[in-house]
Amino acid sequence: MTSVELRQLRYFVAVAEELNFGRAAERLLIAGPSLSQQIKALERDLGVRLFDRDRRSVSLTPAGASLLPHTRALLEQADELRRRAGRLSASESVRLGYVNWLPPDLTARTAAVAKVHIDAWVAPSHAQAARVADGSLDVAVCWVRNQDLAKLGLRARLIGAARLYAVAVGTDSDDIPAGETDVLVDDDLTSWRSWNDYAAELARTTGARAVRISDGAVTGPAFFDHVRQCRRPVVNSPKGQTAPLPPDLVRREIVGPKVYWTWSLVWRETEERAEVLAVVDALSDGVGDLGIHAPDAWLPTDDPYPRPA
Repeated sequence: MTSVELRQLRYFVAVAEELNFGRAAERLLIAGPSLSQQIKALERDLGVRLFDRDRRSVSLTPAGASLLPHTRALLEQADELRRRAGRLSASESVRLGYVNWLPPDLTARTAAVAKVHIDAWVAPSHAQAARVADGSLDVAVCWVRNQDLAKLGLRARLIGAARLYAVAVGTDSDDIPAGETDVLVDDDLTSWRSWNDYAAELARTTGARAVRISDGAVTGPAFFDHVRQCRRPVVNSPKGQTAPLPPDLVRREIVGPKVYWTWSLVWRETEERAEVLAVVDALSDGVGDLGIHAPDAWLPTDDPYPRPA
């Protein structure tokens, strides 16, 4: 039998409690097909079937019902181990995760208040926020909405913002109205959940056209291939803000409205460690509104930093 991963055990418990793969996937912030594949892998590794499932219902098998309390106990022990490890590391450093952007002056801002360890695991925004919530990280730089903060028990402060632009074929570099752009939405919710939510609302509220893809090419070299295939300029994601453009493509500023993406520093509502709170203050002090409250700026409706009334 191959090794069983803790995350697979967490998936098992979630499905057992929901008895619905869709609701369990939403609770776990992963794609439904990925959850189903992980449960099948767990059943294969354990050598037993955990669930009886058909198109209408999901139920625990006798083996699944027998293993469930033991699985919950194992996960509680793992959580306690993580909490103990976190307390042991508390005096050493503040663990910071990120997606693809960090303040350029992070070290200068935090050097006097705490030792900051930048976590090597670069993950999507929803994953980094969840890691802060479960104690794997102390703080993270990510994109969040108010509903995410409430669900995960987190607080947030604005520490960065990116004004997004469009990429187009040709030489016309004039400004382009948001409603005349395309925005890519990827089928992979595991990697692109946050961007998809953002892109869907951008399309819904500005008239931009959502274009569904399934190859993960929201950014990277393959993104440029999508630009060449689309007839309209394509909104560039925050991960592609600094990527150089091929010679046959141009950057076009989006106007009417100007489209902004916010970067938040998130930490747990229950956080009491002085060094963590000092890092939060150091990174958010004097940031300002970064243009996101201009009359012609666009943010999602549930963004934590709405324009003052």
